[in-house]
Formats: sequence, C-alpha cells, structure tokens
Amino acid sequence: MKINNNFSRIKESYLFAEVAQRTSAFAKEHPDAKIIKMGIGDVTLPLCPAVIDAMHKAVSEMGVKETFKGYGEYRGYDFLCDSIAGYYKSFGVDIEREEVFVSEGAKSDLGNILDLFDNDNTVLVTDPVYPVYVDTNLMAGRNVIYAAATEENDFLPLPDNSVDADIIYLCSPNNPTGAAYTRDQLKLWIDYARARGAVILLDAAYEAFITDPAVPHTAYEVEGAKECVIEICSLSKTAGFTGTRCGYTIVPKQLKLGQDLNKLWLRRQSTKFNGVSYIIQCGANAVFTPEGQRQIKESIAYYQENSRILMEALDACGIKYFGGKNSPYIWLKCPDGMGSWEFFDMLLERANVVGTPGEGFGENGKGYLRLTSFSTHESTREAMERIKALLKK
Repeated sequence: MKINNNFSRIKESYLFAEVAQRTSAFAKEHPDAKIIKMGIGDVTLPLCPAVIDAMHKAVSEMGVKETFKGYGEYRGYDFLCDSIAGYYKSFGVDIEREEVFVSEGAKSDLGNILDLFDNDNTVLVTDPVYPVYVDTNLMAGRNVIYAAATEENDFLPLPDNSVDADIIYLCSPNNPTGAAYTRDQLKLWIDYARARGAVILLDAAYEAFITDPAVPHTAYEVEGAKECVIEICSLSKTAGFTGTRCGYTIVPKQLKLGQDLNKLWLRRQSTKFNGVSYIIQCGANAVFTPEGQRQIKESIAYYQENSRILMEALDACGIKYFGGKNSPYIWLKCPDGMGSWEFFDMLLERANVVGTPGEGFGENGKGYLRLTSFSTHESTREAMERIKALLKK
C-alpha cells in the first residue's frame, strides 16, 4: 500500500486555517479584545424569506408519503435546472436543462471536475490565486504554471501565445484581487483556449456583484465560449448558502475535446455523487424566482455598501487598492512596504481587525492584504475607523 506522495507538494496548512489559528491564539491571550473578522469570505446576512419558505414547504413534503422524495436526479431536479437555465436567459444566453449540473458548491466542483482530465496535462493559473485551483492539481501530480497578475496589468493577466496550457483556471470577478475581465479581455482567453484545444474552468462565484456593463455575468456571453469553457457557479455569496451548500456547473454540449465532456461529467457524477438534497434544491430554486431575486439583490446591495465604506476609508488613508466595485473583496497594498503577514499581525494586534495576507494566495500576493465586505455595516465602520486611527498616527 502506498500513500499519494503528491500531498507533500502542498503546504501543510491551508491559508484560512493559518489565519484562524493566529486569530485564535491572539484571542486566547487577549480575552477582552473585540476582534472584527474581515478575512474569510463568509456571509453574515441570513437566507432570504423566499428561500426559507421554500425549504419549509419542502420539509413538510418530505413528511408526507405522497410527496416524499428519495434519490434525486444526478444532474439535479429538473425544476432547478430549468430555473438556472432561465437565469442565463436573462443575460441573453441559451443554456439547455441537460447542460446544468447542481452541486454542493463551487469549491467541490472546482476540484472534482479534474476527474475528466488526464494527469499528464499542464495547468495554468493566475497568481495571486485561490488556493484550491493549485492544491487540487498538485495532489493529482499535474504540472502547474502561472500567469503573473500584478499592478502593471491591473491583476488581469492576458494569454501569452508563447505558453502552452491544457487546463486554464480563471476567476472573474477574481478572488482574491476583485479584478474582473471585460468581454473583450475574456474573448482573448477563449480564442487562446480554442486555438490550443484547451479547456477554461471559469469560477464565476461572484458574478452577482458585477456592476460594470463591460463585464459579463457569464462567459457564454462571449462568442466561442461554449466550445471551451466550463463555468462553475455558487449560491454561497449570491444568496448566503455558505452553510447550506448549493452551486451549479455548466458543461455545454458543444464542448467536445476528443470526447463529449457533458456526457463524461454526467457519468462521473452518477458514479461519485448522489446529488444535493431535495430540500436544499427547493431553497435554491426560490433564489431564481422574481421575489427571490428581489430579496437577494437587497442583500448584495448591503455588502456593496460595506465595500463603499471600505474604499472610502482606504482613500482617506491614501492606501492603494483594487476590487470592491464588481466584487465583495478589497485587495489593498500594505503601507510602508510591509509584508503581508507583517501587516496582518499589525492589524490584529493593534486594531484587532483580521484580514487575509495576500502572500497566502501566491508570490504576487506578497505585500498585499485582502479584506471582505461580508460583515455588518456597524462592524465594517468600526473596523475601518480603527484602521484609520492606526495608519494616521
């Protein structure tokens, strides 16, 4: 028996576990400190009433013989797949029911989708990068290369035709930087992938925060995307499902790279996945109703106001930052040339505010820190007042 030695290629501690450990240690030493956490991207507002009502109804149905549900469809219930397809229609994109696959969240599918691809593929990720993209591929033994995302390219690297890649991870709006590709920029990546017979795995978990008309809500708004893009989405930040767990992945029928990837993904899911519960899917379906859309947009607007508070405070401090306008994340440059963990410790110890060190997202994250807008207005304002007081001294 042999252990998968590729686990030795990844860091022993996951980034957010390290942040939690340092925060916990500080809290233990300073029990009276009021710590405001703006690091991990967890939501604070509850599920909207439309979702709760739908879940309550589903729970009641599960207690009655005539409406009880056992195993569901591997892709997801038709009613939810149709609603998701209808959501895409609102952006002028036609998606078939059979192209929608309901999951327990984007993070899982971002790793699980790799079952479709041989380990002898080169994976291209941007740097800074959401750690899951890198770690899941290193665990499988794949070669991972990086496209530098820096201030010089507004943290939006474009394809380099001298570089060959088979699997390309993009996140737009981006976690951690908050940067978002325009249609024209995304078209360059799509053309690059099509020319090489490569596949783009597009993490679109934050599309609901987009406010710029030049930024597409889905890659399928761009010509040629259905031939090379698998889009992976989440209701975690869109509708507060971080603890409820539901997302969806779009695998177009036009995506044929030697084999039909839509059929392969269905085969994989039917082997390894028994689907998301009926109750959760009923709640997810309510998100896409007119009332559900109205209610979740109110929650998103609440977080967008927090972003405005963050940006206003950073402007007052003269700190350079990215994101915030199409994203719930603020990617700020650490003052006075400080390192990411150095600034993290300073904020924790002197302002009792927790961020996420940019260094944990890759080499190009050194010297940056990520703040999230997923808090209350009161905590966001207090945190930024503390930071302003600290940095203006």
